[in-house]
Amino acid sequence: MDRPSAASQAAAPTTAPAAAHDSAATPPSVIAVVGLGTMGTGIAEIMARAGHEVVGIDLDPAAARRAVAALEKSTARAVERGRCTEAERGDVLARFRTFPDLQAAAAADLVIEVVDERYDTKREVITALDRIVKPTAILATGTNALSVTRLAAETGRPDRVLGLHFFAPAQAMKLVEVVSTVLTSPETTAAVTALVRSLDKEPVPVGDRPGFIADGLLFGYLNQAAAMYEARYATREDIDAAMRLGCGLPMGPLALLDLIGVDTATTVLDAMYEASRDRLHAPAPVLRQLTAAGLLGRKSGRGFYSYEAPGGSVVVPDAETPAAGRGQAAGRTVRSVGVAGSGTMATGIAEVFAKAGFPVQLAARSPEKAEQAVARLAKSLDRSVAKGRLTAEQRDAAVALVTPAASYDALGQADLVVEAVAEDLFVKQQLFRVLDKVCRPGAVLATTTSSLPVVAIARATSRPQDVVGMHFFNPAPAMKLVEVVHTVLTADDVRATVHQLCGQLRKHPVDCGDRAGFIVNALLFPYLNNAVKMVQDHYASVDAIDAAMKLGGGYPMGPFELLDVVGLDVSLAIEQVLHEEFRDPGLAPAPLLEHLVSAGCLGRKTGRGFREYARR
Repeated sequence: MDRPSAASQAAAPTTAPAAAHDSAATPPSVIAVVGLGTMGTGIAEIMARAGHEVVGIDLDPAAARRAVAALEKSTARAVERGRCTEAERGDVLARFRTFPDLQAAAAADLVIEVVDERYDTKREVITALDRIVKPTAILATGTNALSVTRLAAETGRPDRVLGLHFFAPAQAMKLVEVVSTVLTSPETTAAVTALVRSLDKEPVPVGDRPGFIADGLLFGYLNQAAAMYEARYATREDIDAAMRLGCGLPMGPLALLDLIGVDTATTVLDAMYEASRDRLHAPAPVLRQLTAAGLLGRKSGRGFYSYEAPGGSVVVPDAETPAAGRGQAAGRTVRSVGVAGSGTMATGIAEVFAKAGFPVQLAARSPEKAEQAVARLAKSLDRSVAKGRLTAEQRDAAVALVTPAASYDALGQADLVVEAVAEDLFVKQQLFRVLDKVCRPGAVLATTTSSLPVVAIARATSRPQDVVGMHFFNPAPAMKLVEVVHTVLTADDVRATVHQLCGQLRKHPVDCGDRAGFIVNALLFPYLNNAVKMVQDHYASVDAIDAAMKLGGGYPMGPFELLDVVGLDVSLAIEQVLHEEFRDPGLAPAPLLEHLVSAGCLGRKTGRGFREYARR
């Protein structure tokens, strides 16, 4: 977070009564930015590049020098890349001036404070600015956790105060949350919204509650990831890899906490918990411990990870860095594979093994289903050839390795059998009883369940030590992640076998215990559920929330796009499993989700979910 600018450094204040003006809806021209840390410098650069006169204010001369140097460096890169001329660069640099006190903001049309995320500091700055700036000026706070309404009420112009929440890095991220309070005038909101659009940013209107949209969803997810790490359920590397590879996120949650600042995250969560009293927002103890120890993330050189230097981004090995091979036992030899099932996941898994050179027996409930699954597999490989990902020879070799089987008896000699049937505990247990009878002693039996207890499936056999979870993600040929789920009964060499196989399959294994949701779903679905609650509470629209998470969080899909793709019934089932296991009221499925499922609105597959879709 940015350094505070002390209001006490301001010159003698001038009293200016708040008054509405007809010019309020006109985008501001002169912009003052108070606090020239990373975010303040980024905002200043955006404004100067857009043609505004920018007044940068920071008590620390070093911060001002860094801000100027950063602008000089970025504009020099722009010239090198042909994005602007040397003359245009000179104009941009001339429009940015820095000062050490708040009095420099006197002529500004808009003042944006991005000082430290502490209420007393922001109040001191905002109230001092209120006495300095002209009557028509708008005051904006960059807070993402504190009450904008409370800050506005401290001024003599509450109708001209709002929140303006940029996302880091401000130059690159398209989203800006425009936070109006019950006191903000429509003209003020309109003027700032017009300004944001003129910057080629996407303004999303939000009300005043801690975290707004993006951080309101993001920080609950980050908090749960911290708690997962603290419980030693999975390593920091596996938690981060799971969310990057399983959900397509640009960063893992613990790495992101280090980037944001552990202390900042704790402050945001405290504010969210004070407003919601939701236990999912109560900061995980590890966040407070790291903050108290000064281990704040990148800015201090150490947080969840260790860094080459304070402020750096290069991670260096430390005591928690896993050794190569994870110290696991030697795995069992796997020369042939059986896949039980004929659906999309079973077909995809068979394709993955065949492309890696394993002979595969694909067994289904009937010869017809098995033949159809192999035909779909061949078509999938044909598409890969058409896209240049495989040669025709590689396609033919992979197809030749897959044999459709008329019954599960054909899996008897496989070294590994992967079950990929319906996500129903009774169905899976019945299948594993069959596998227990037909499979050879020592064969590894893997279930692809995403939410059911692996141990309950394992206990359906006489060899629970040979049973492991091998949770592929859909589509299996494309997704790199495999969650390797061990139970309290899983043998060490079985666990090691799956890790070694993932390397042969060019998949990334992450290790986790047998509890609801494993890593990915345990973190993903509470986030999706909270998004539904936002719509249910009429805080924001489906479109606004999706835009906020894609543009502000870098997510490949918004939560409602993802819910409609996954299926609302599937999502509800997973959320019910999570709630049943952890018994946390905050995990209870949102009633709106339950109502949509009851109405048969299940997402893309039914043509209607949170959005409507054209029937195929």
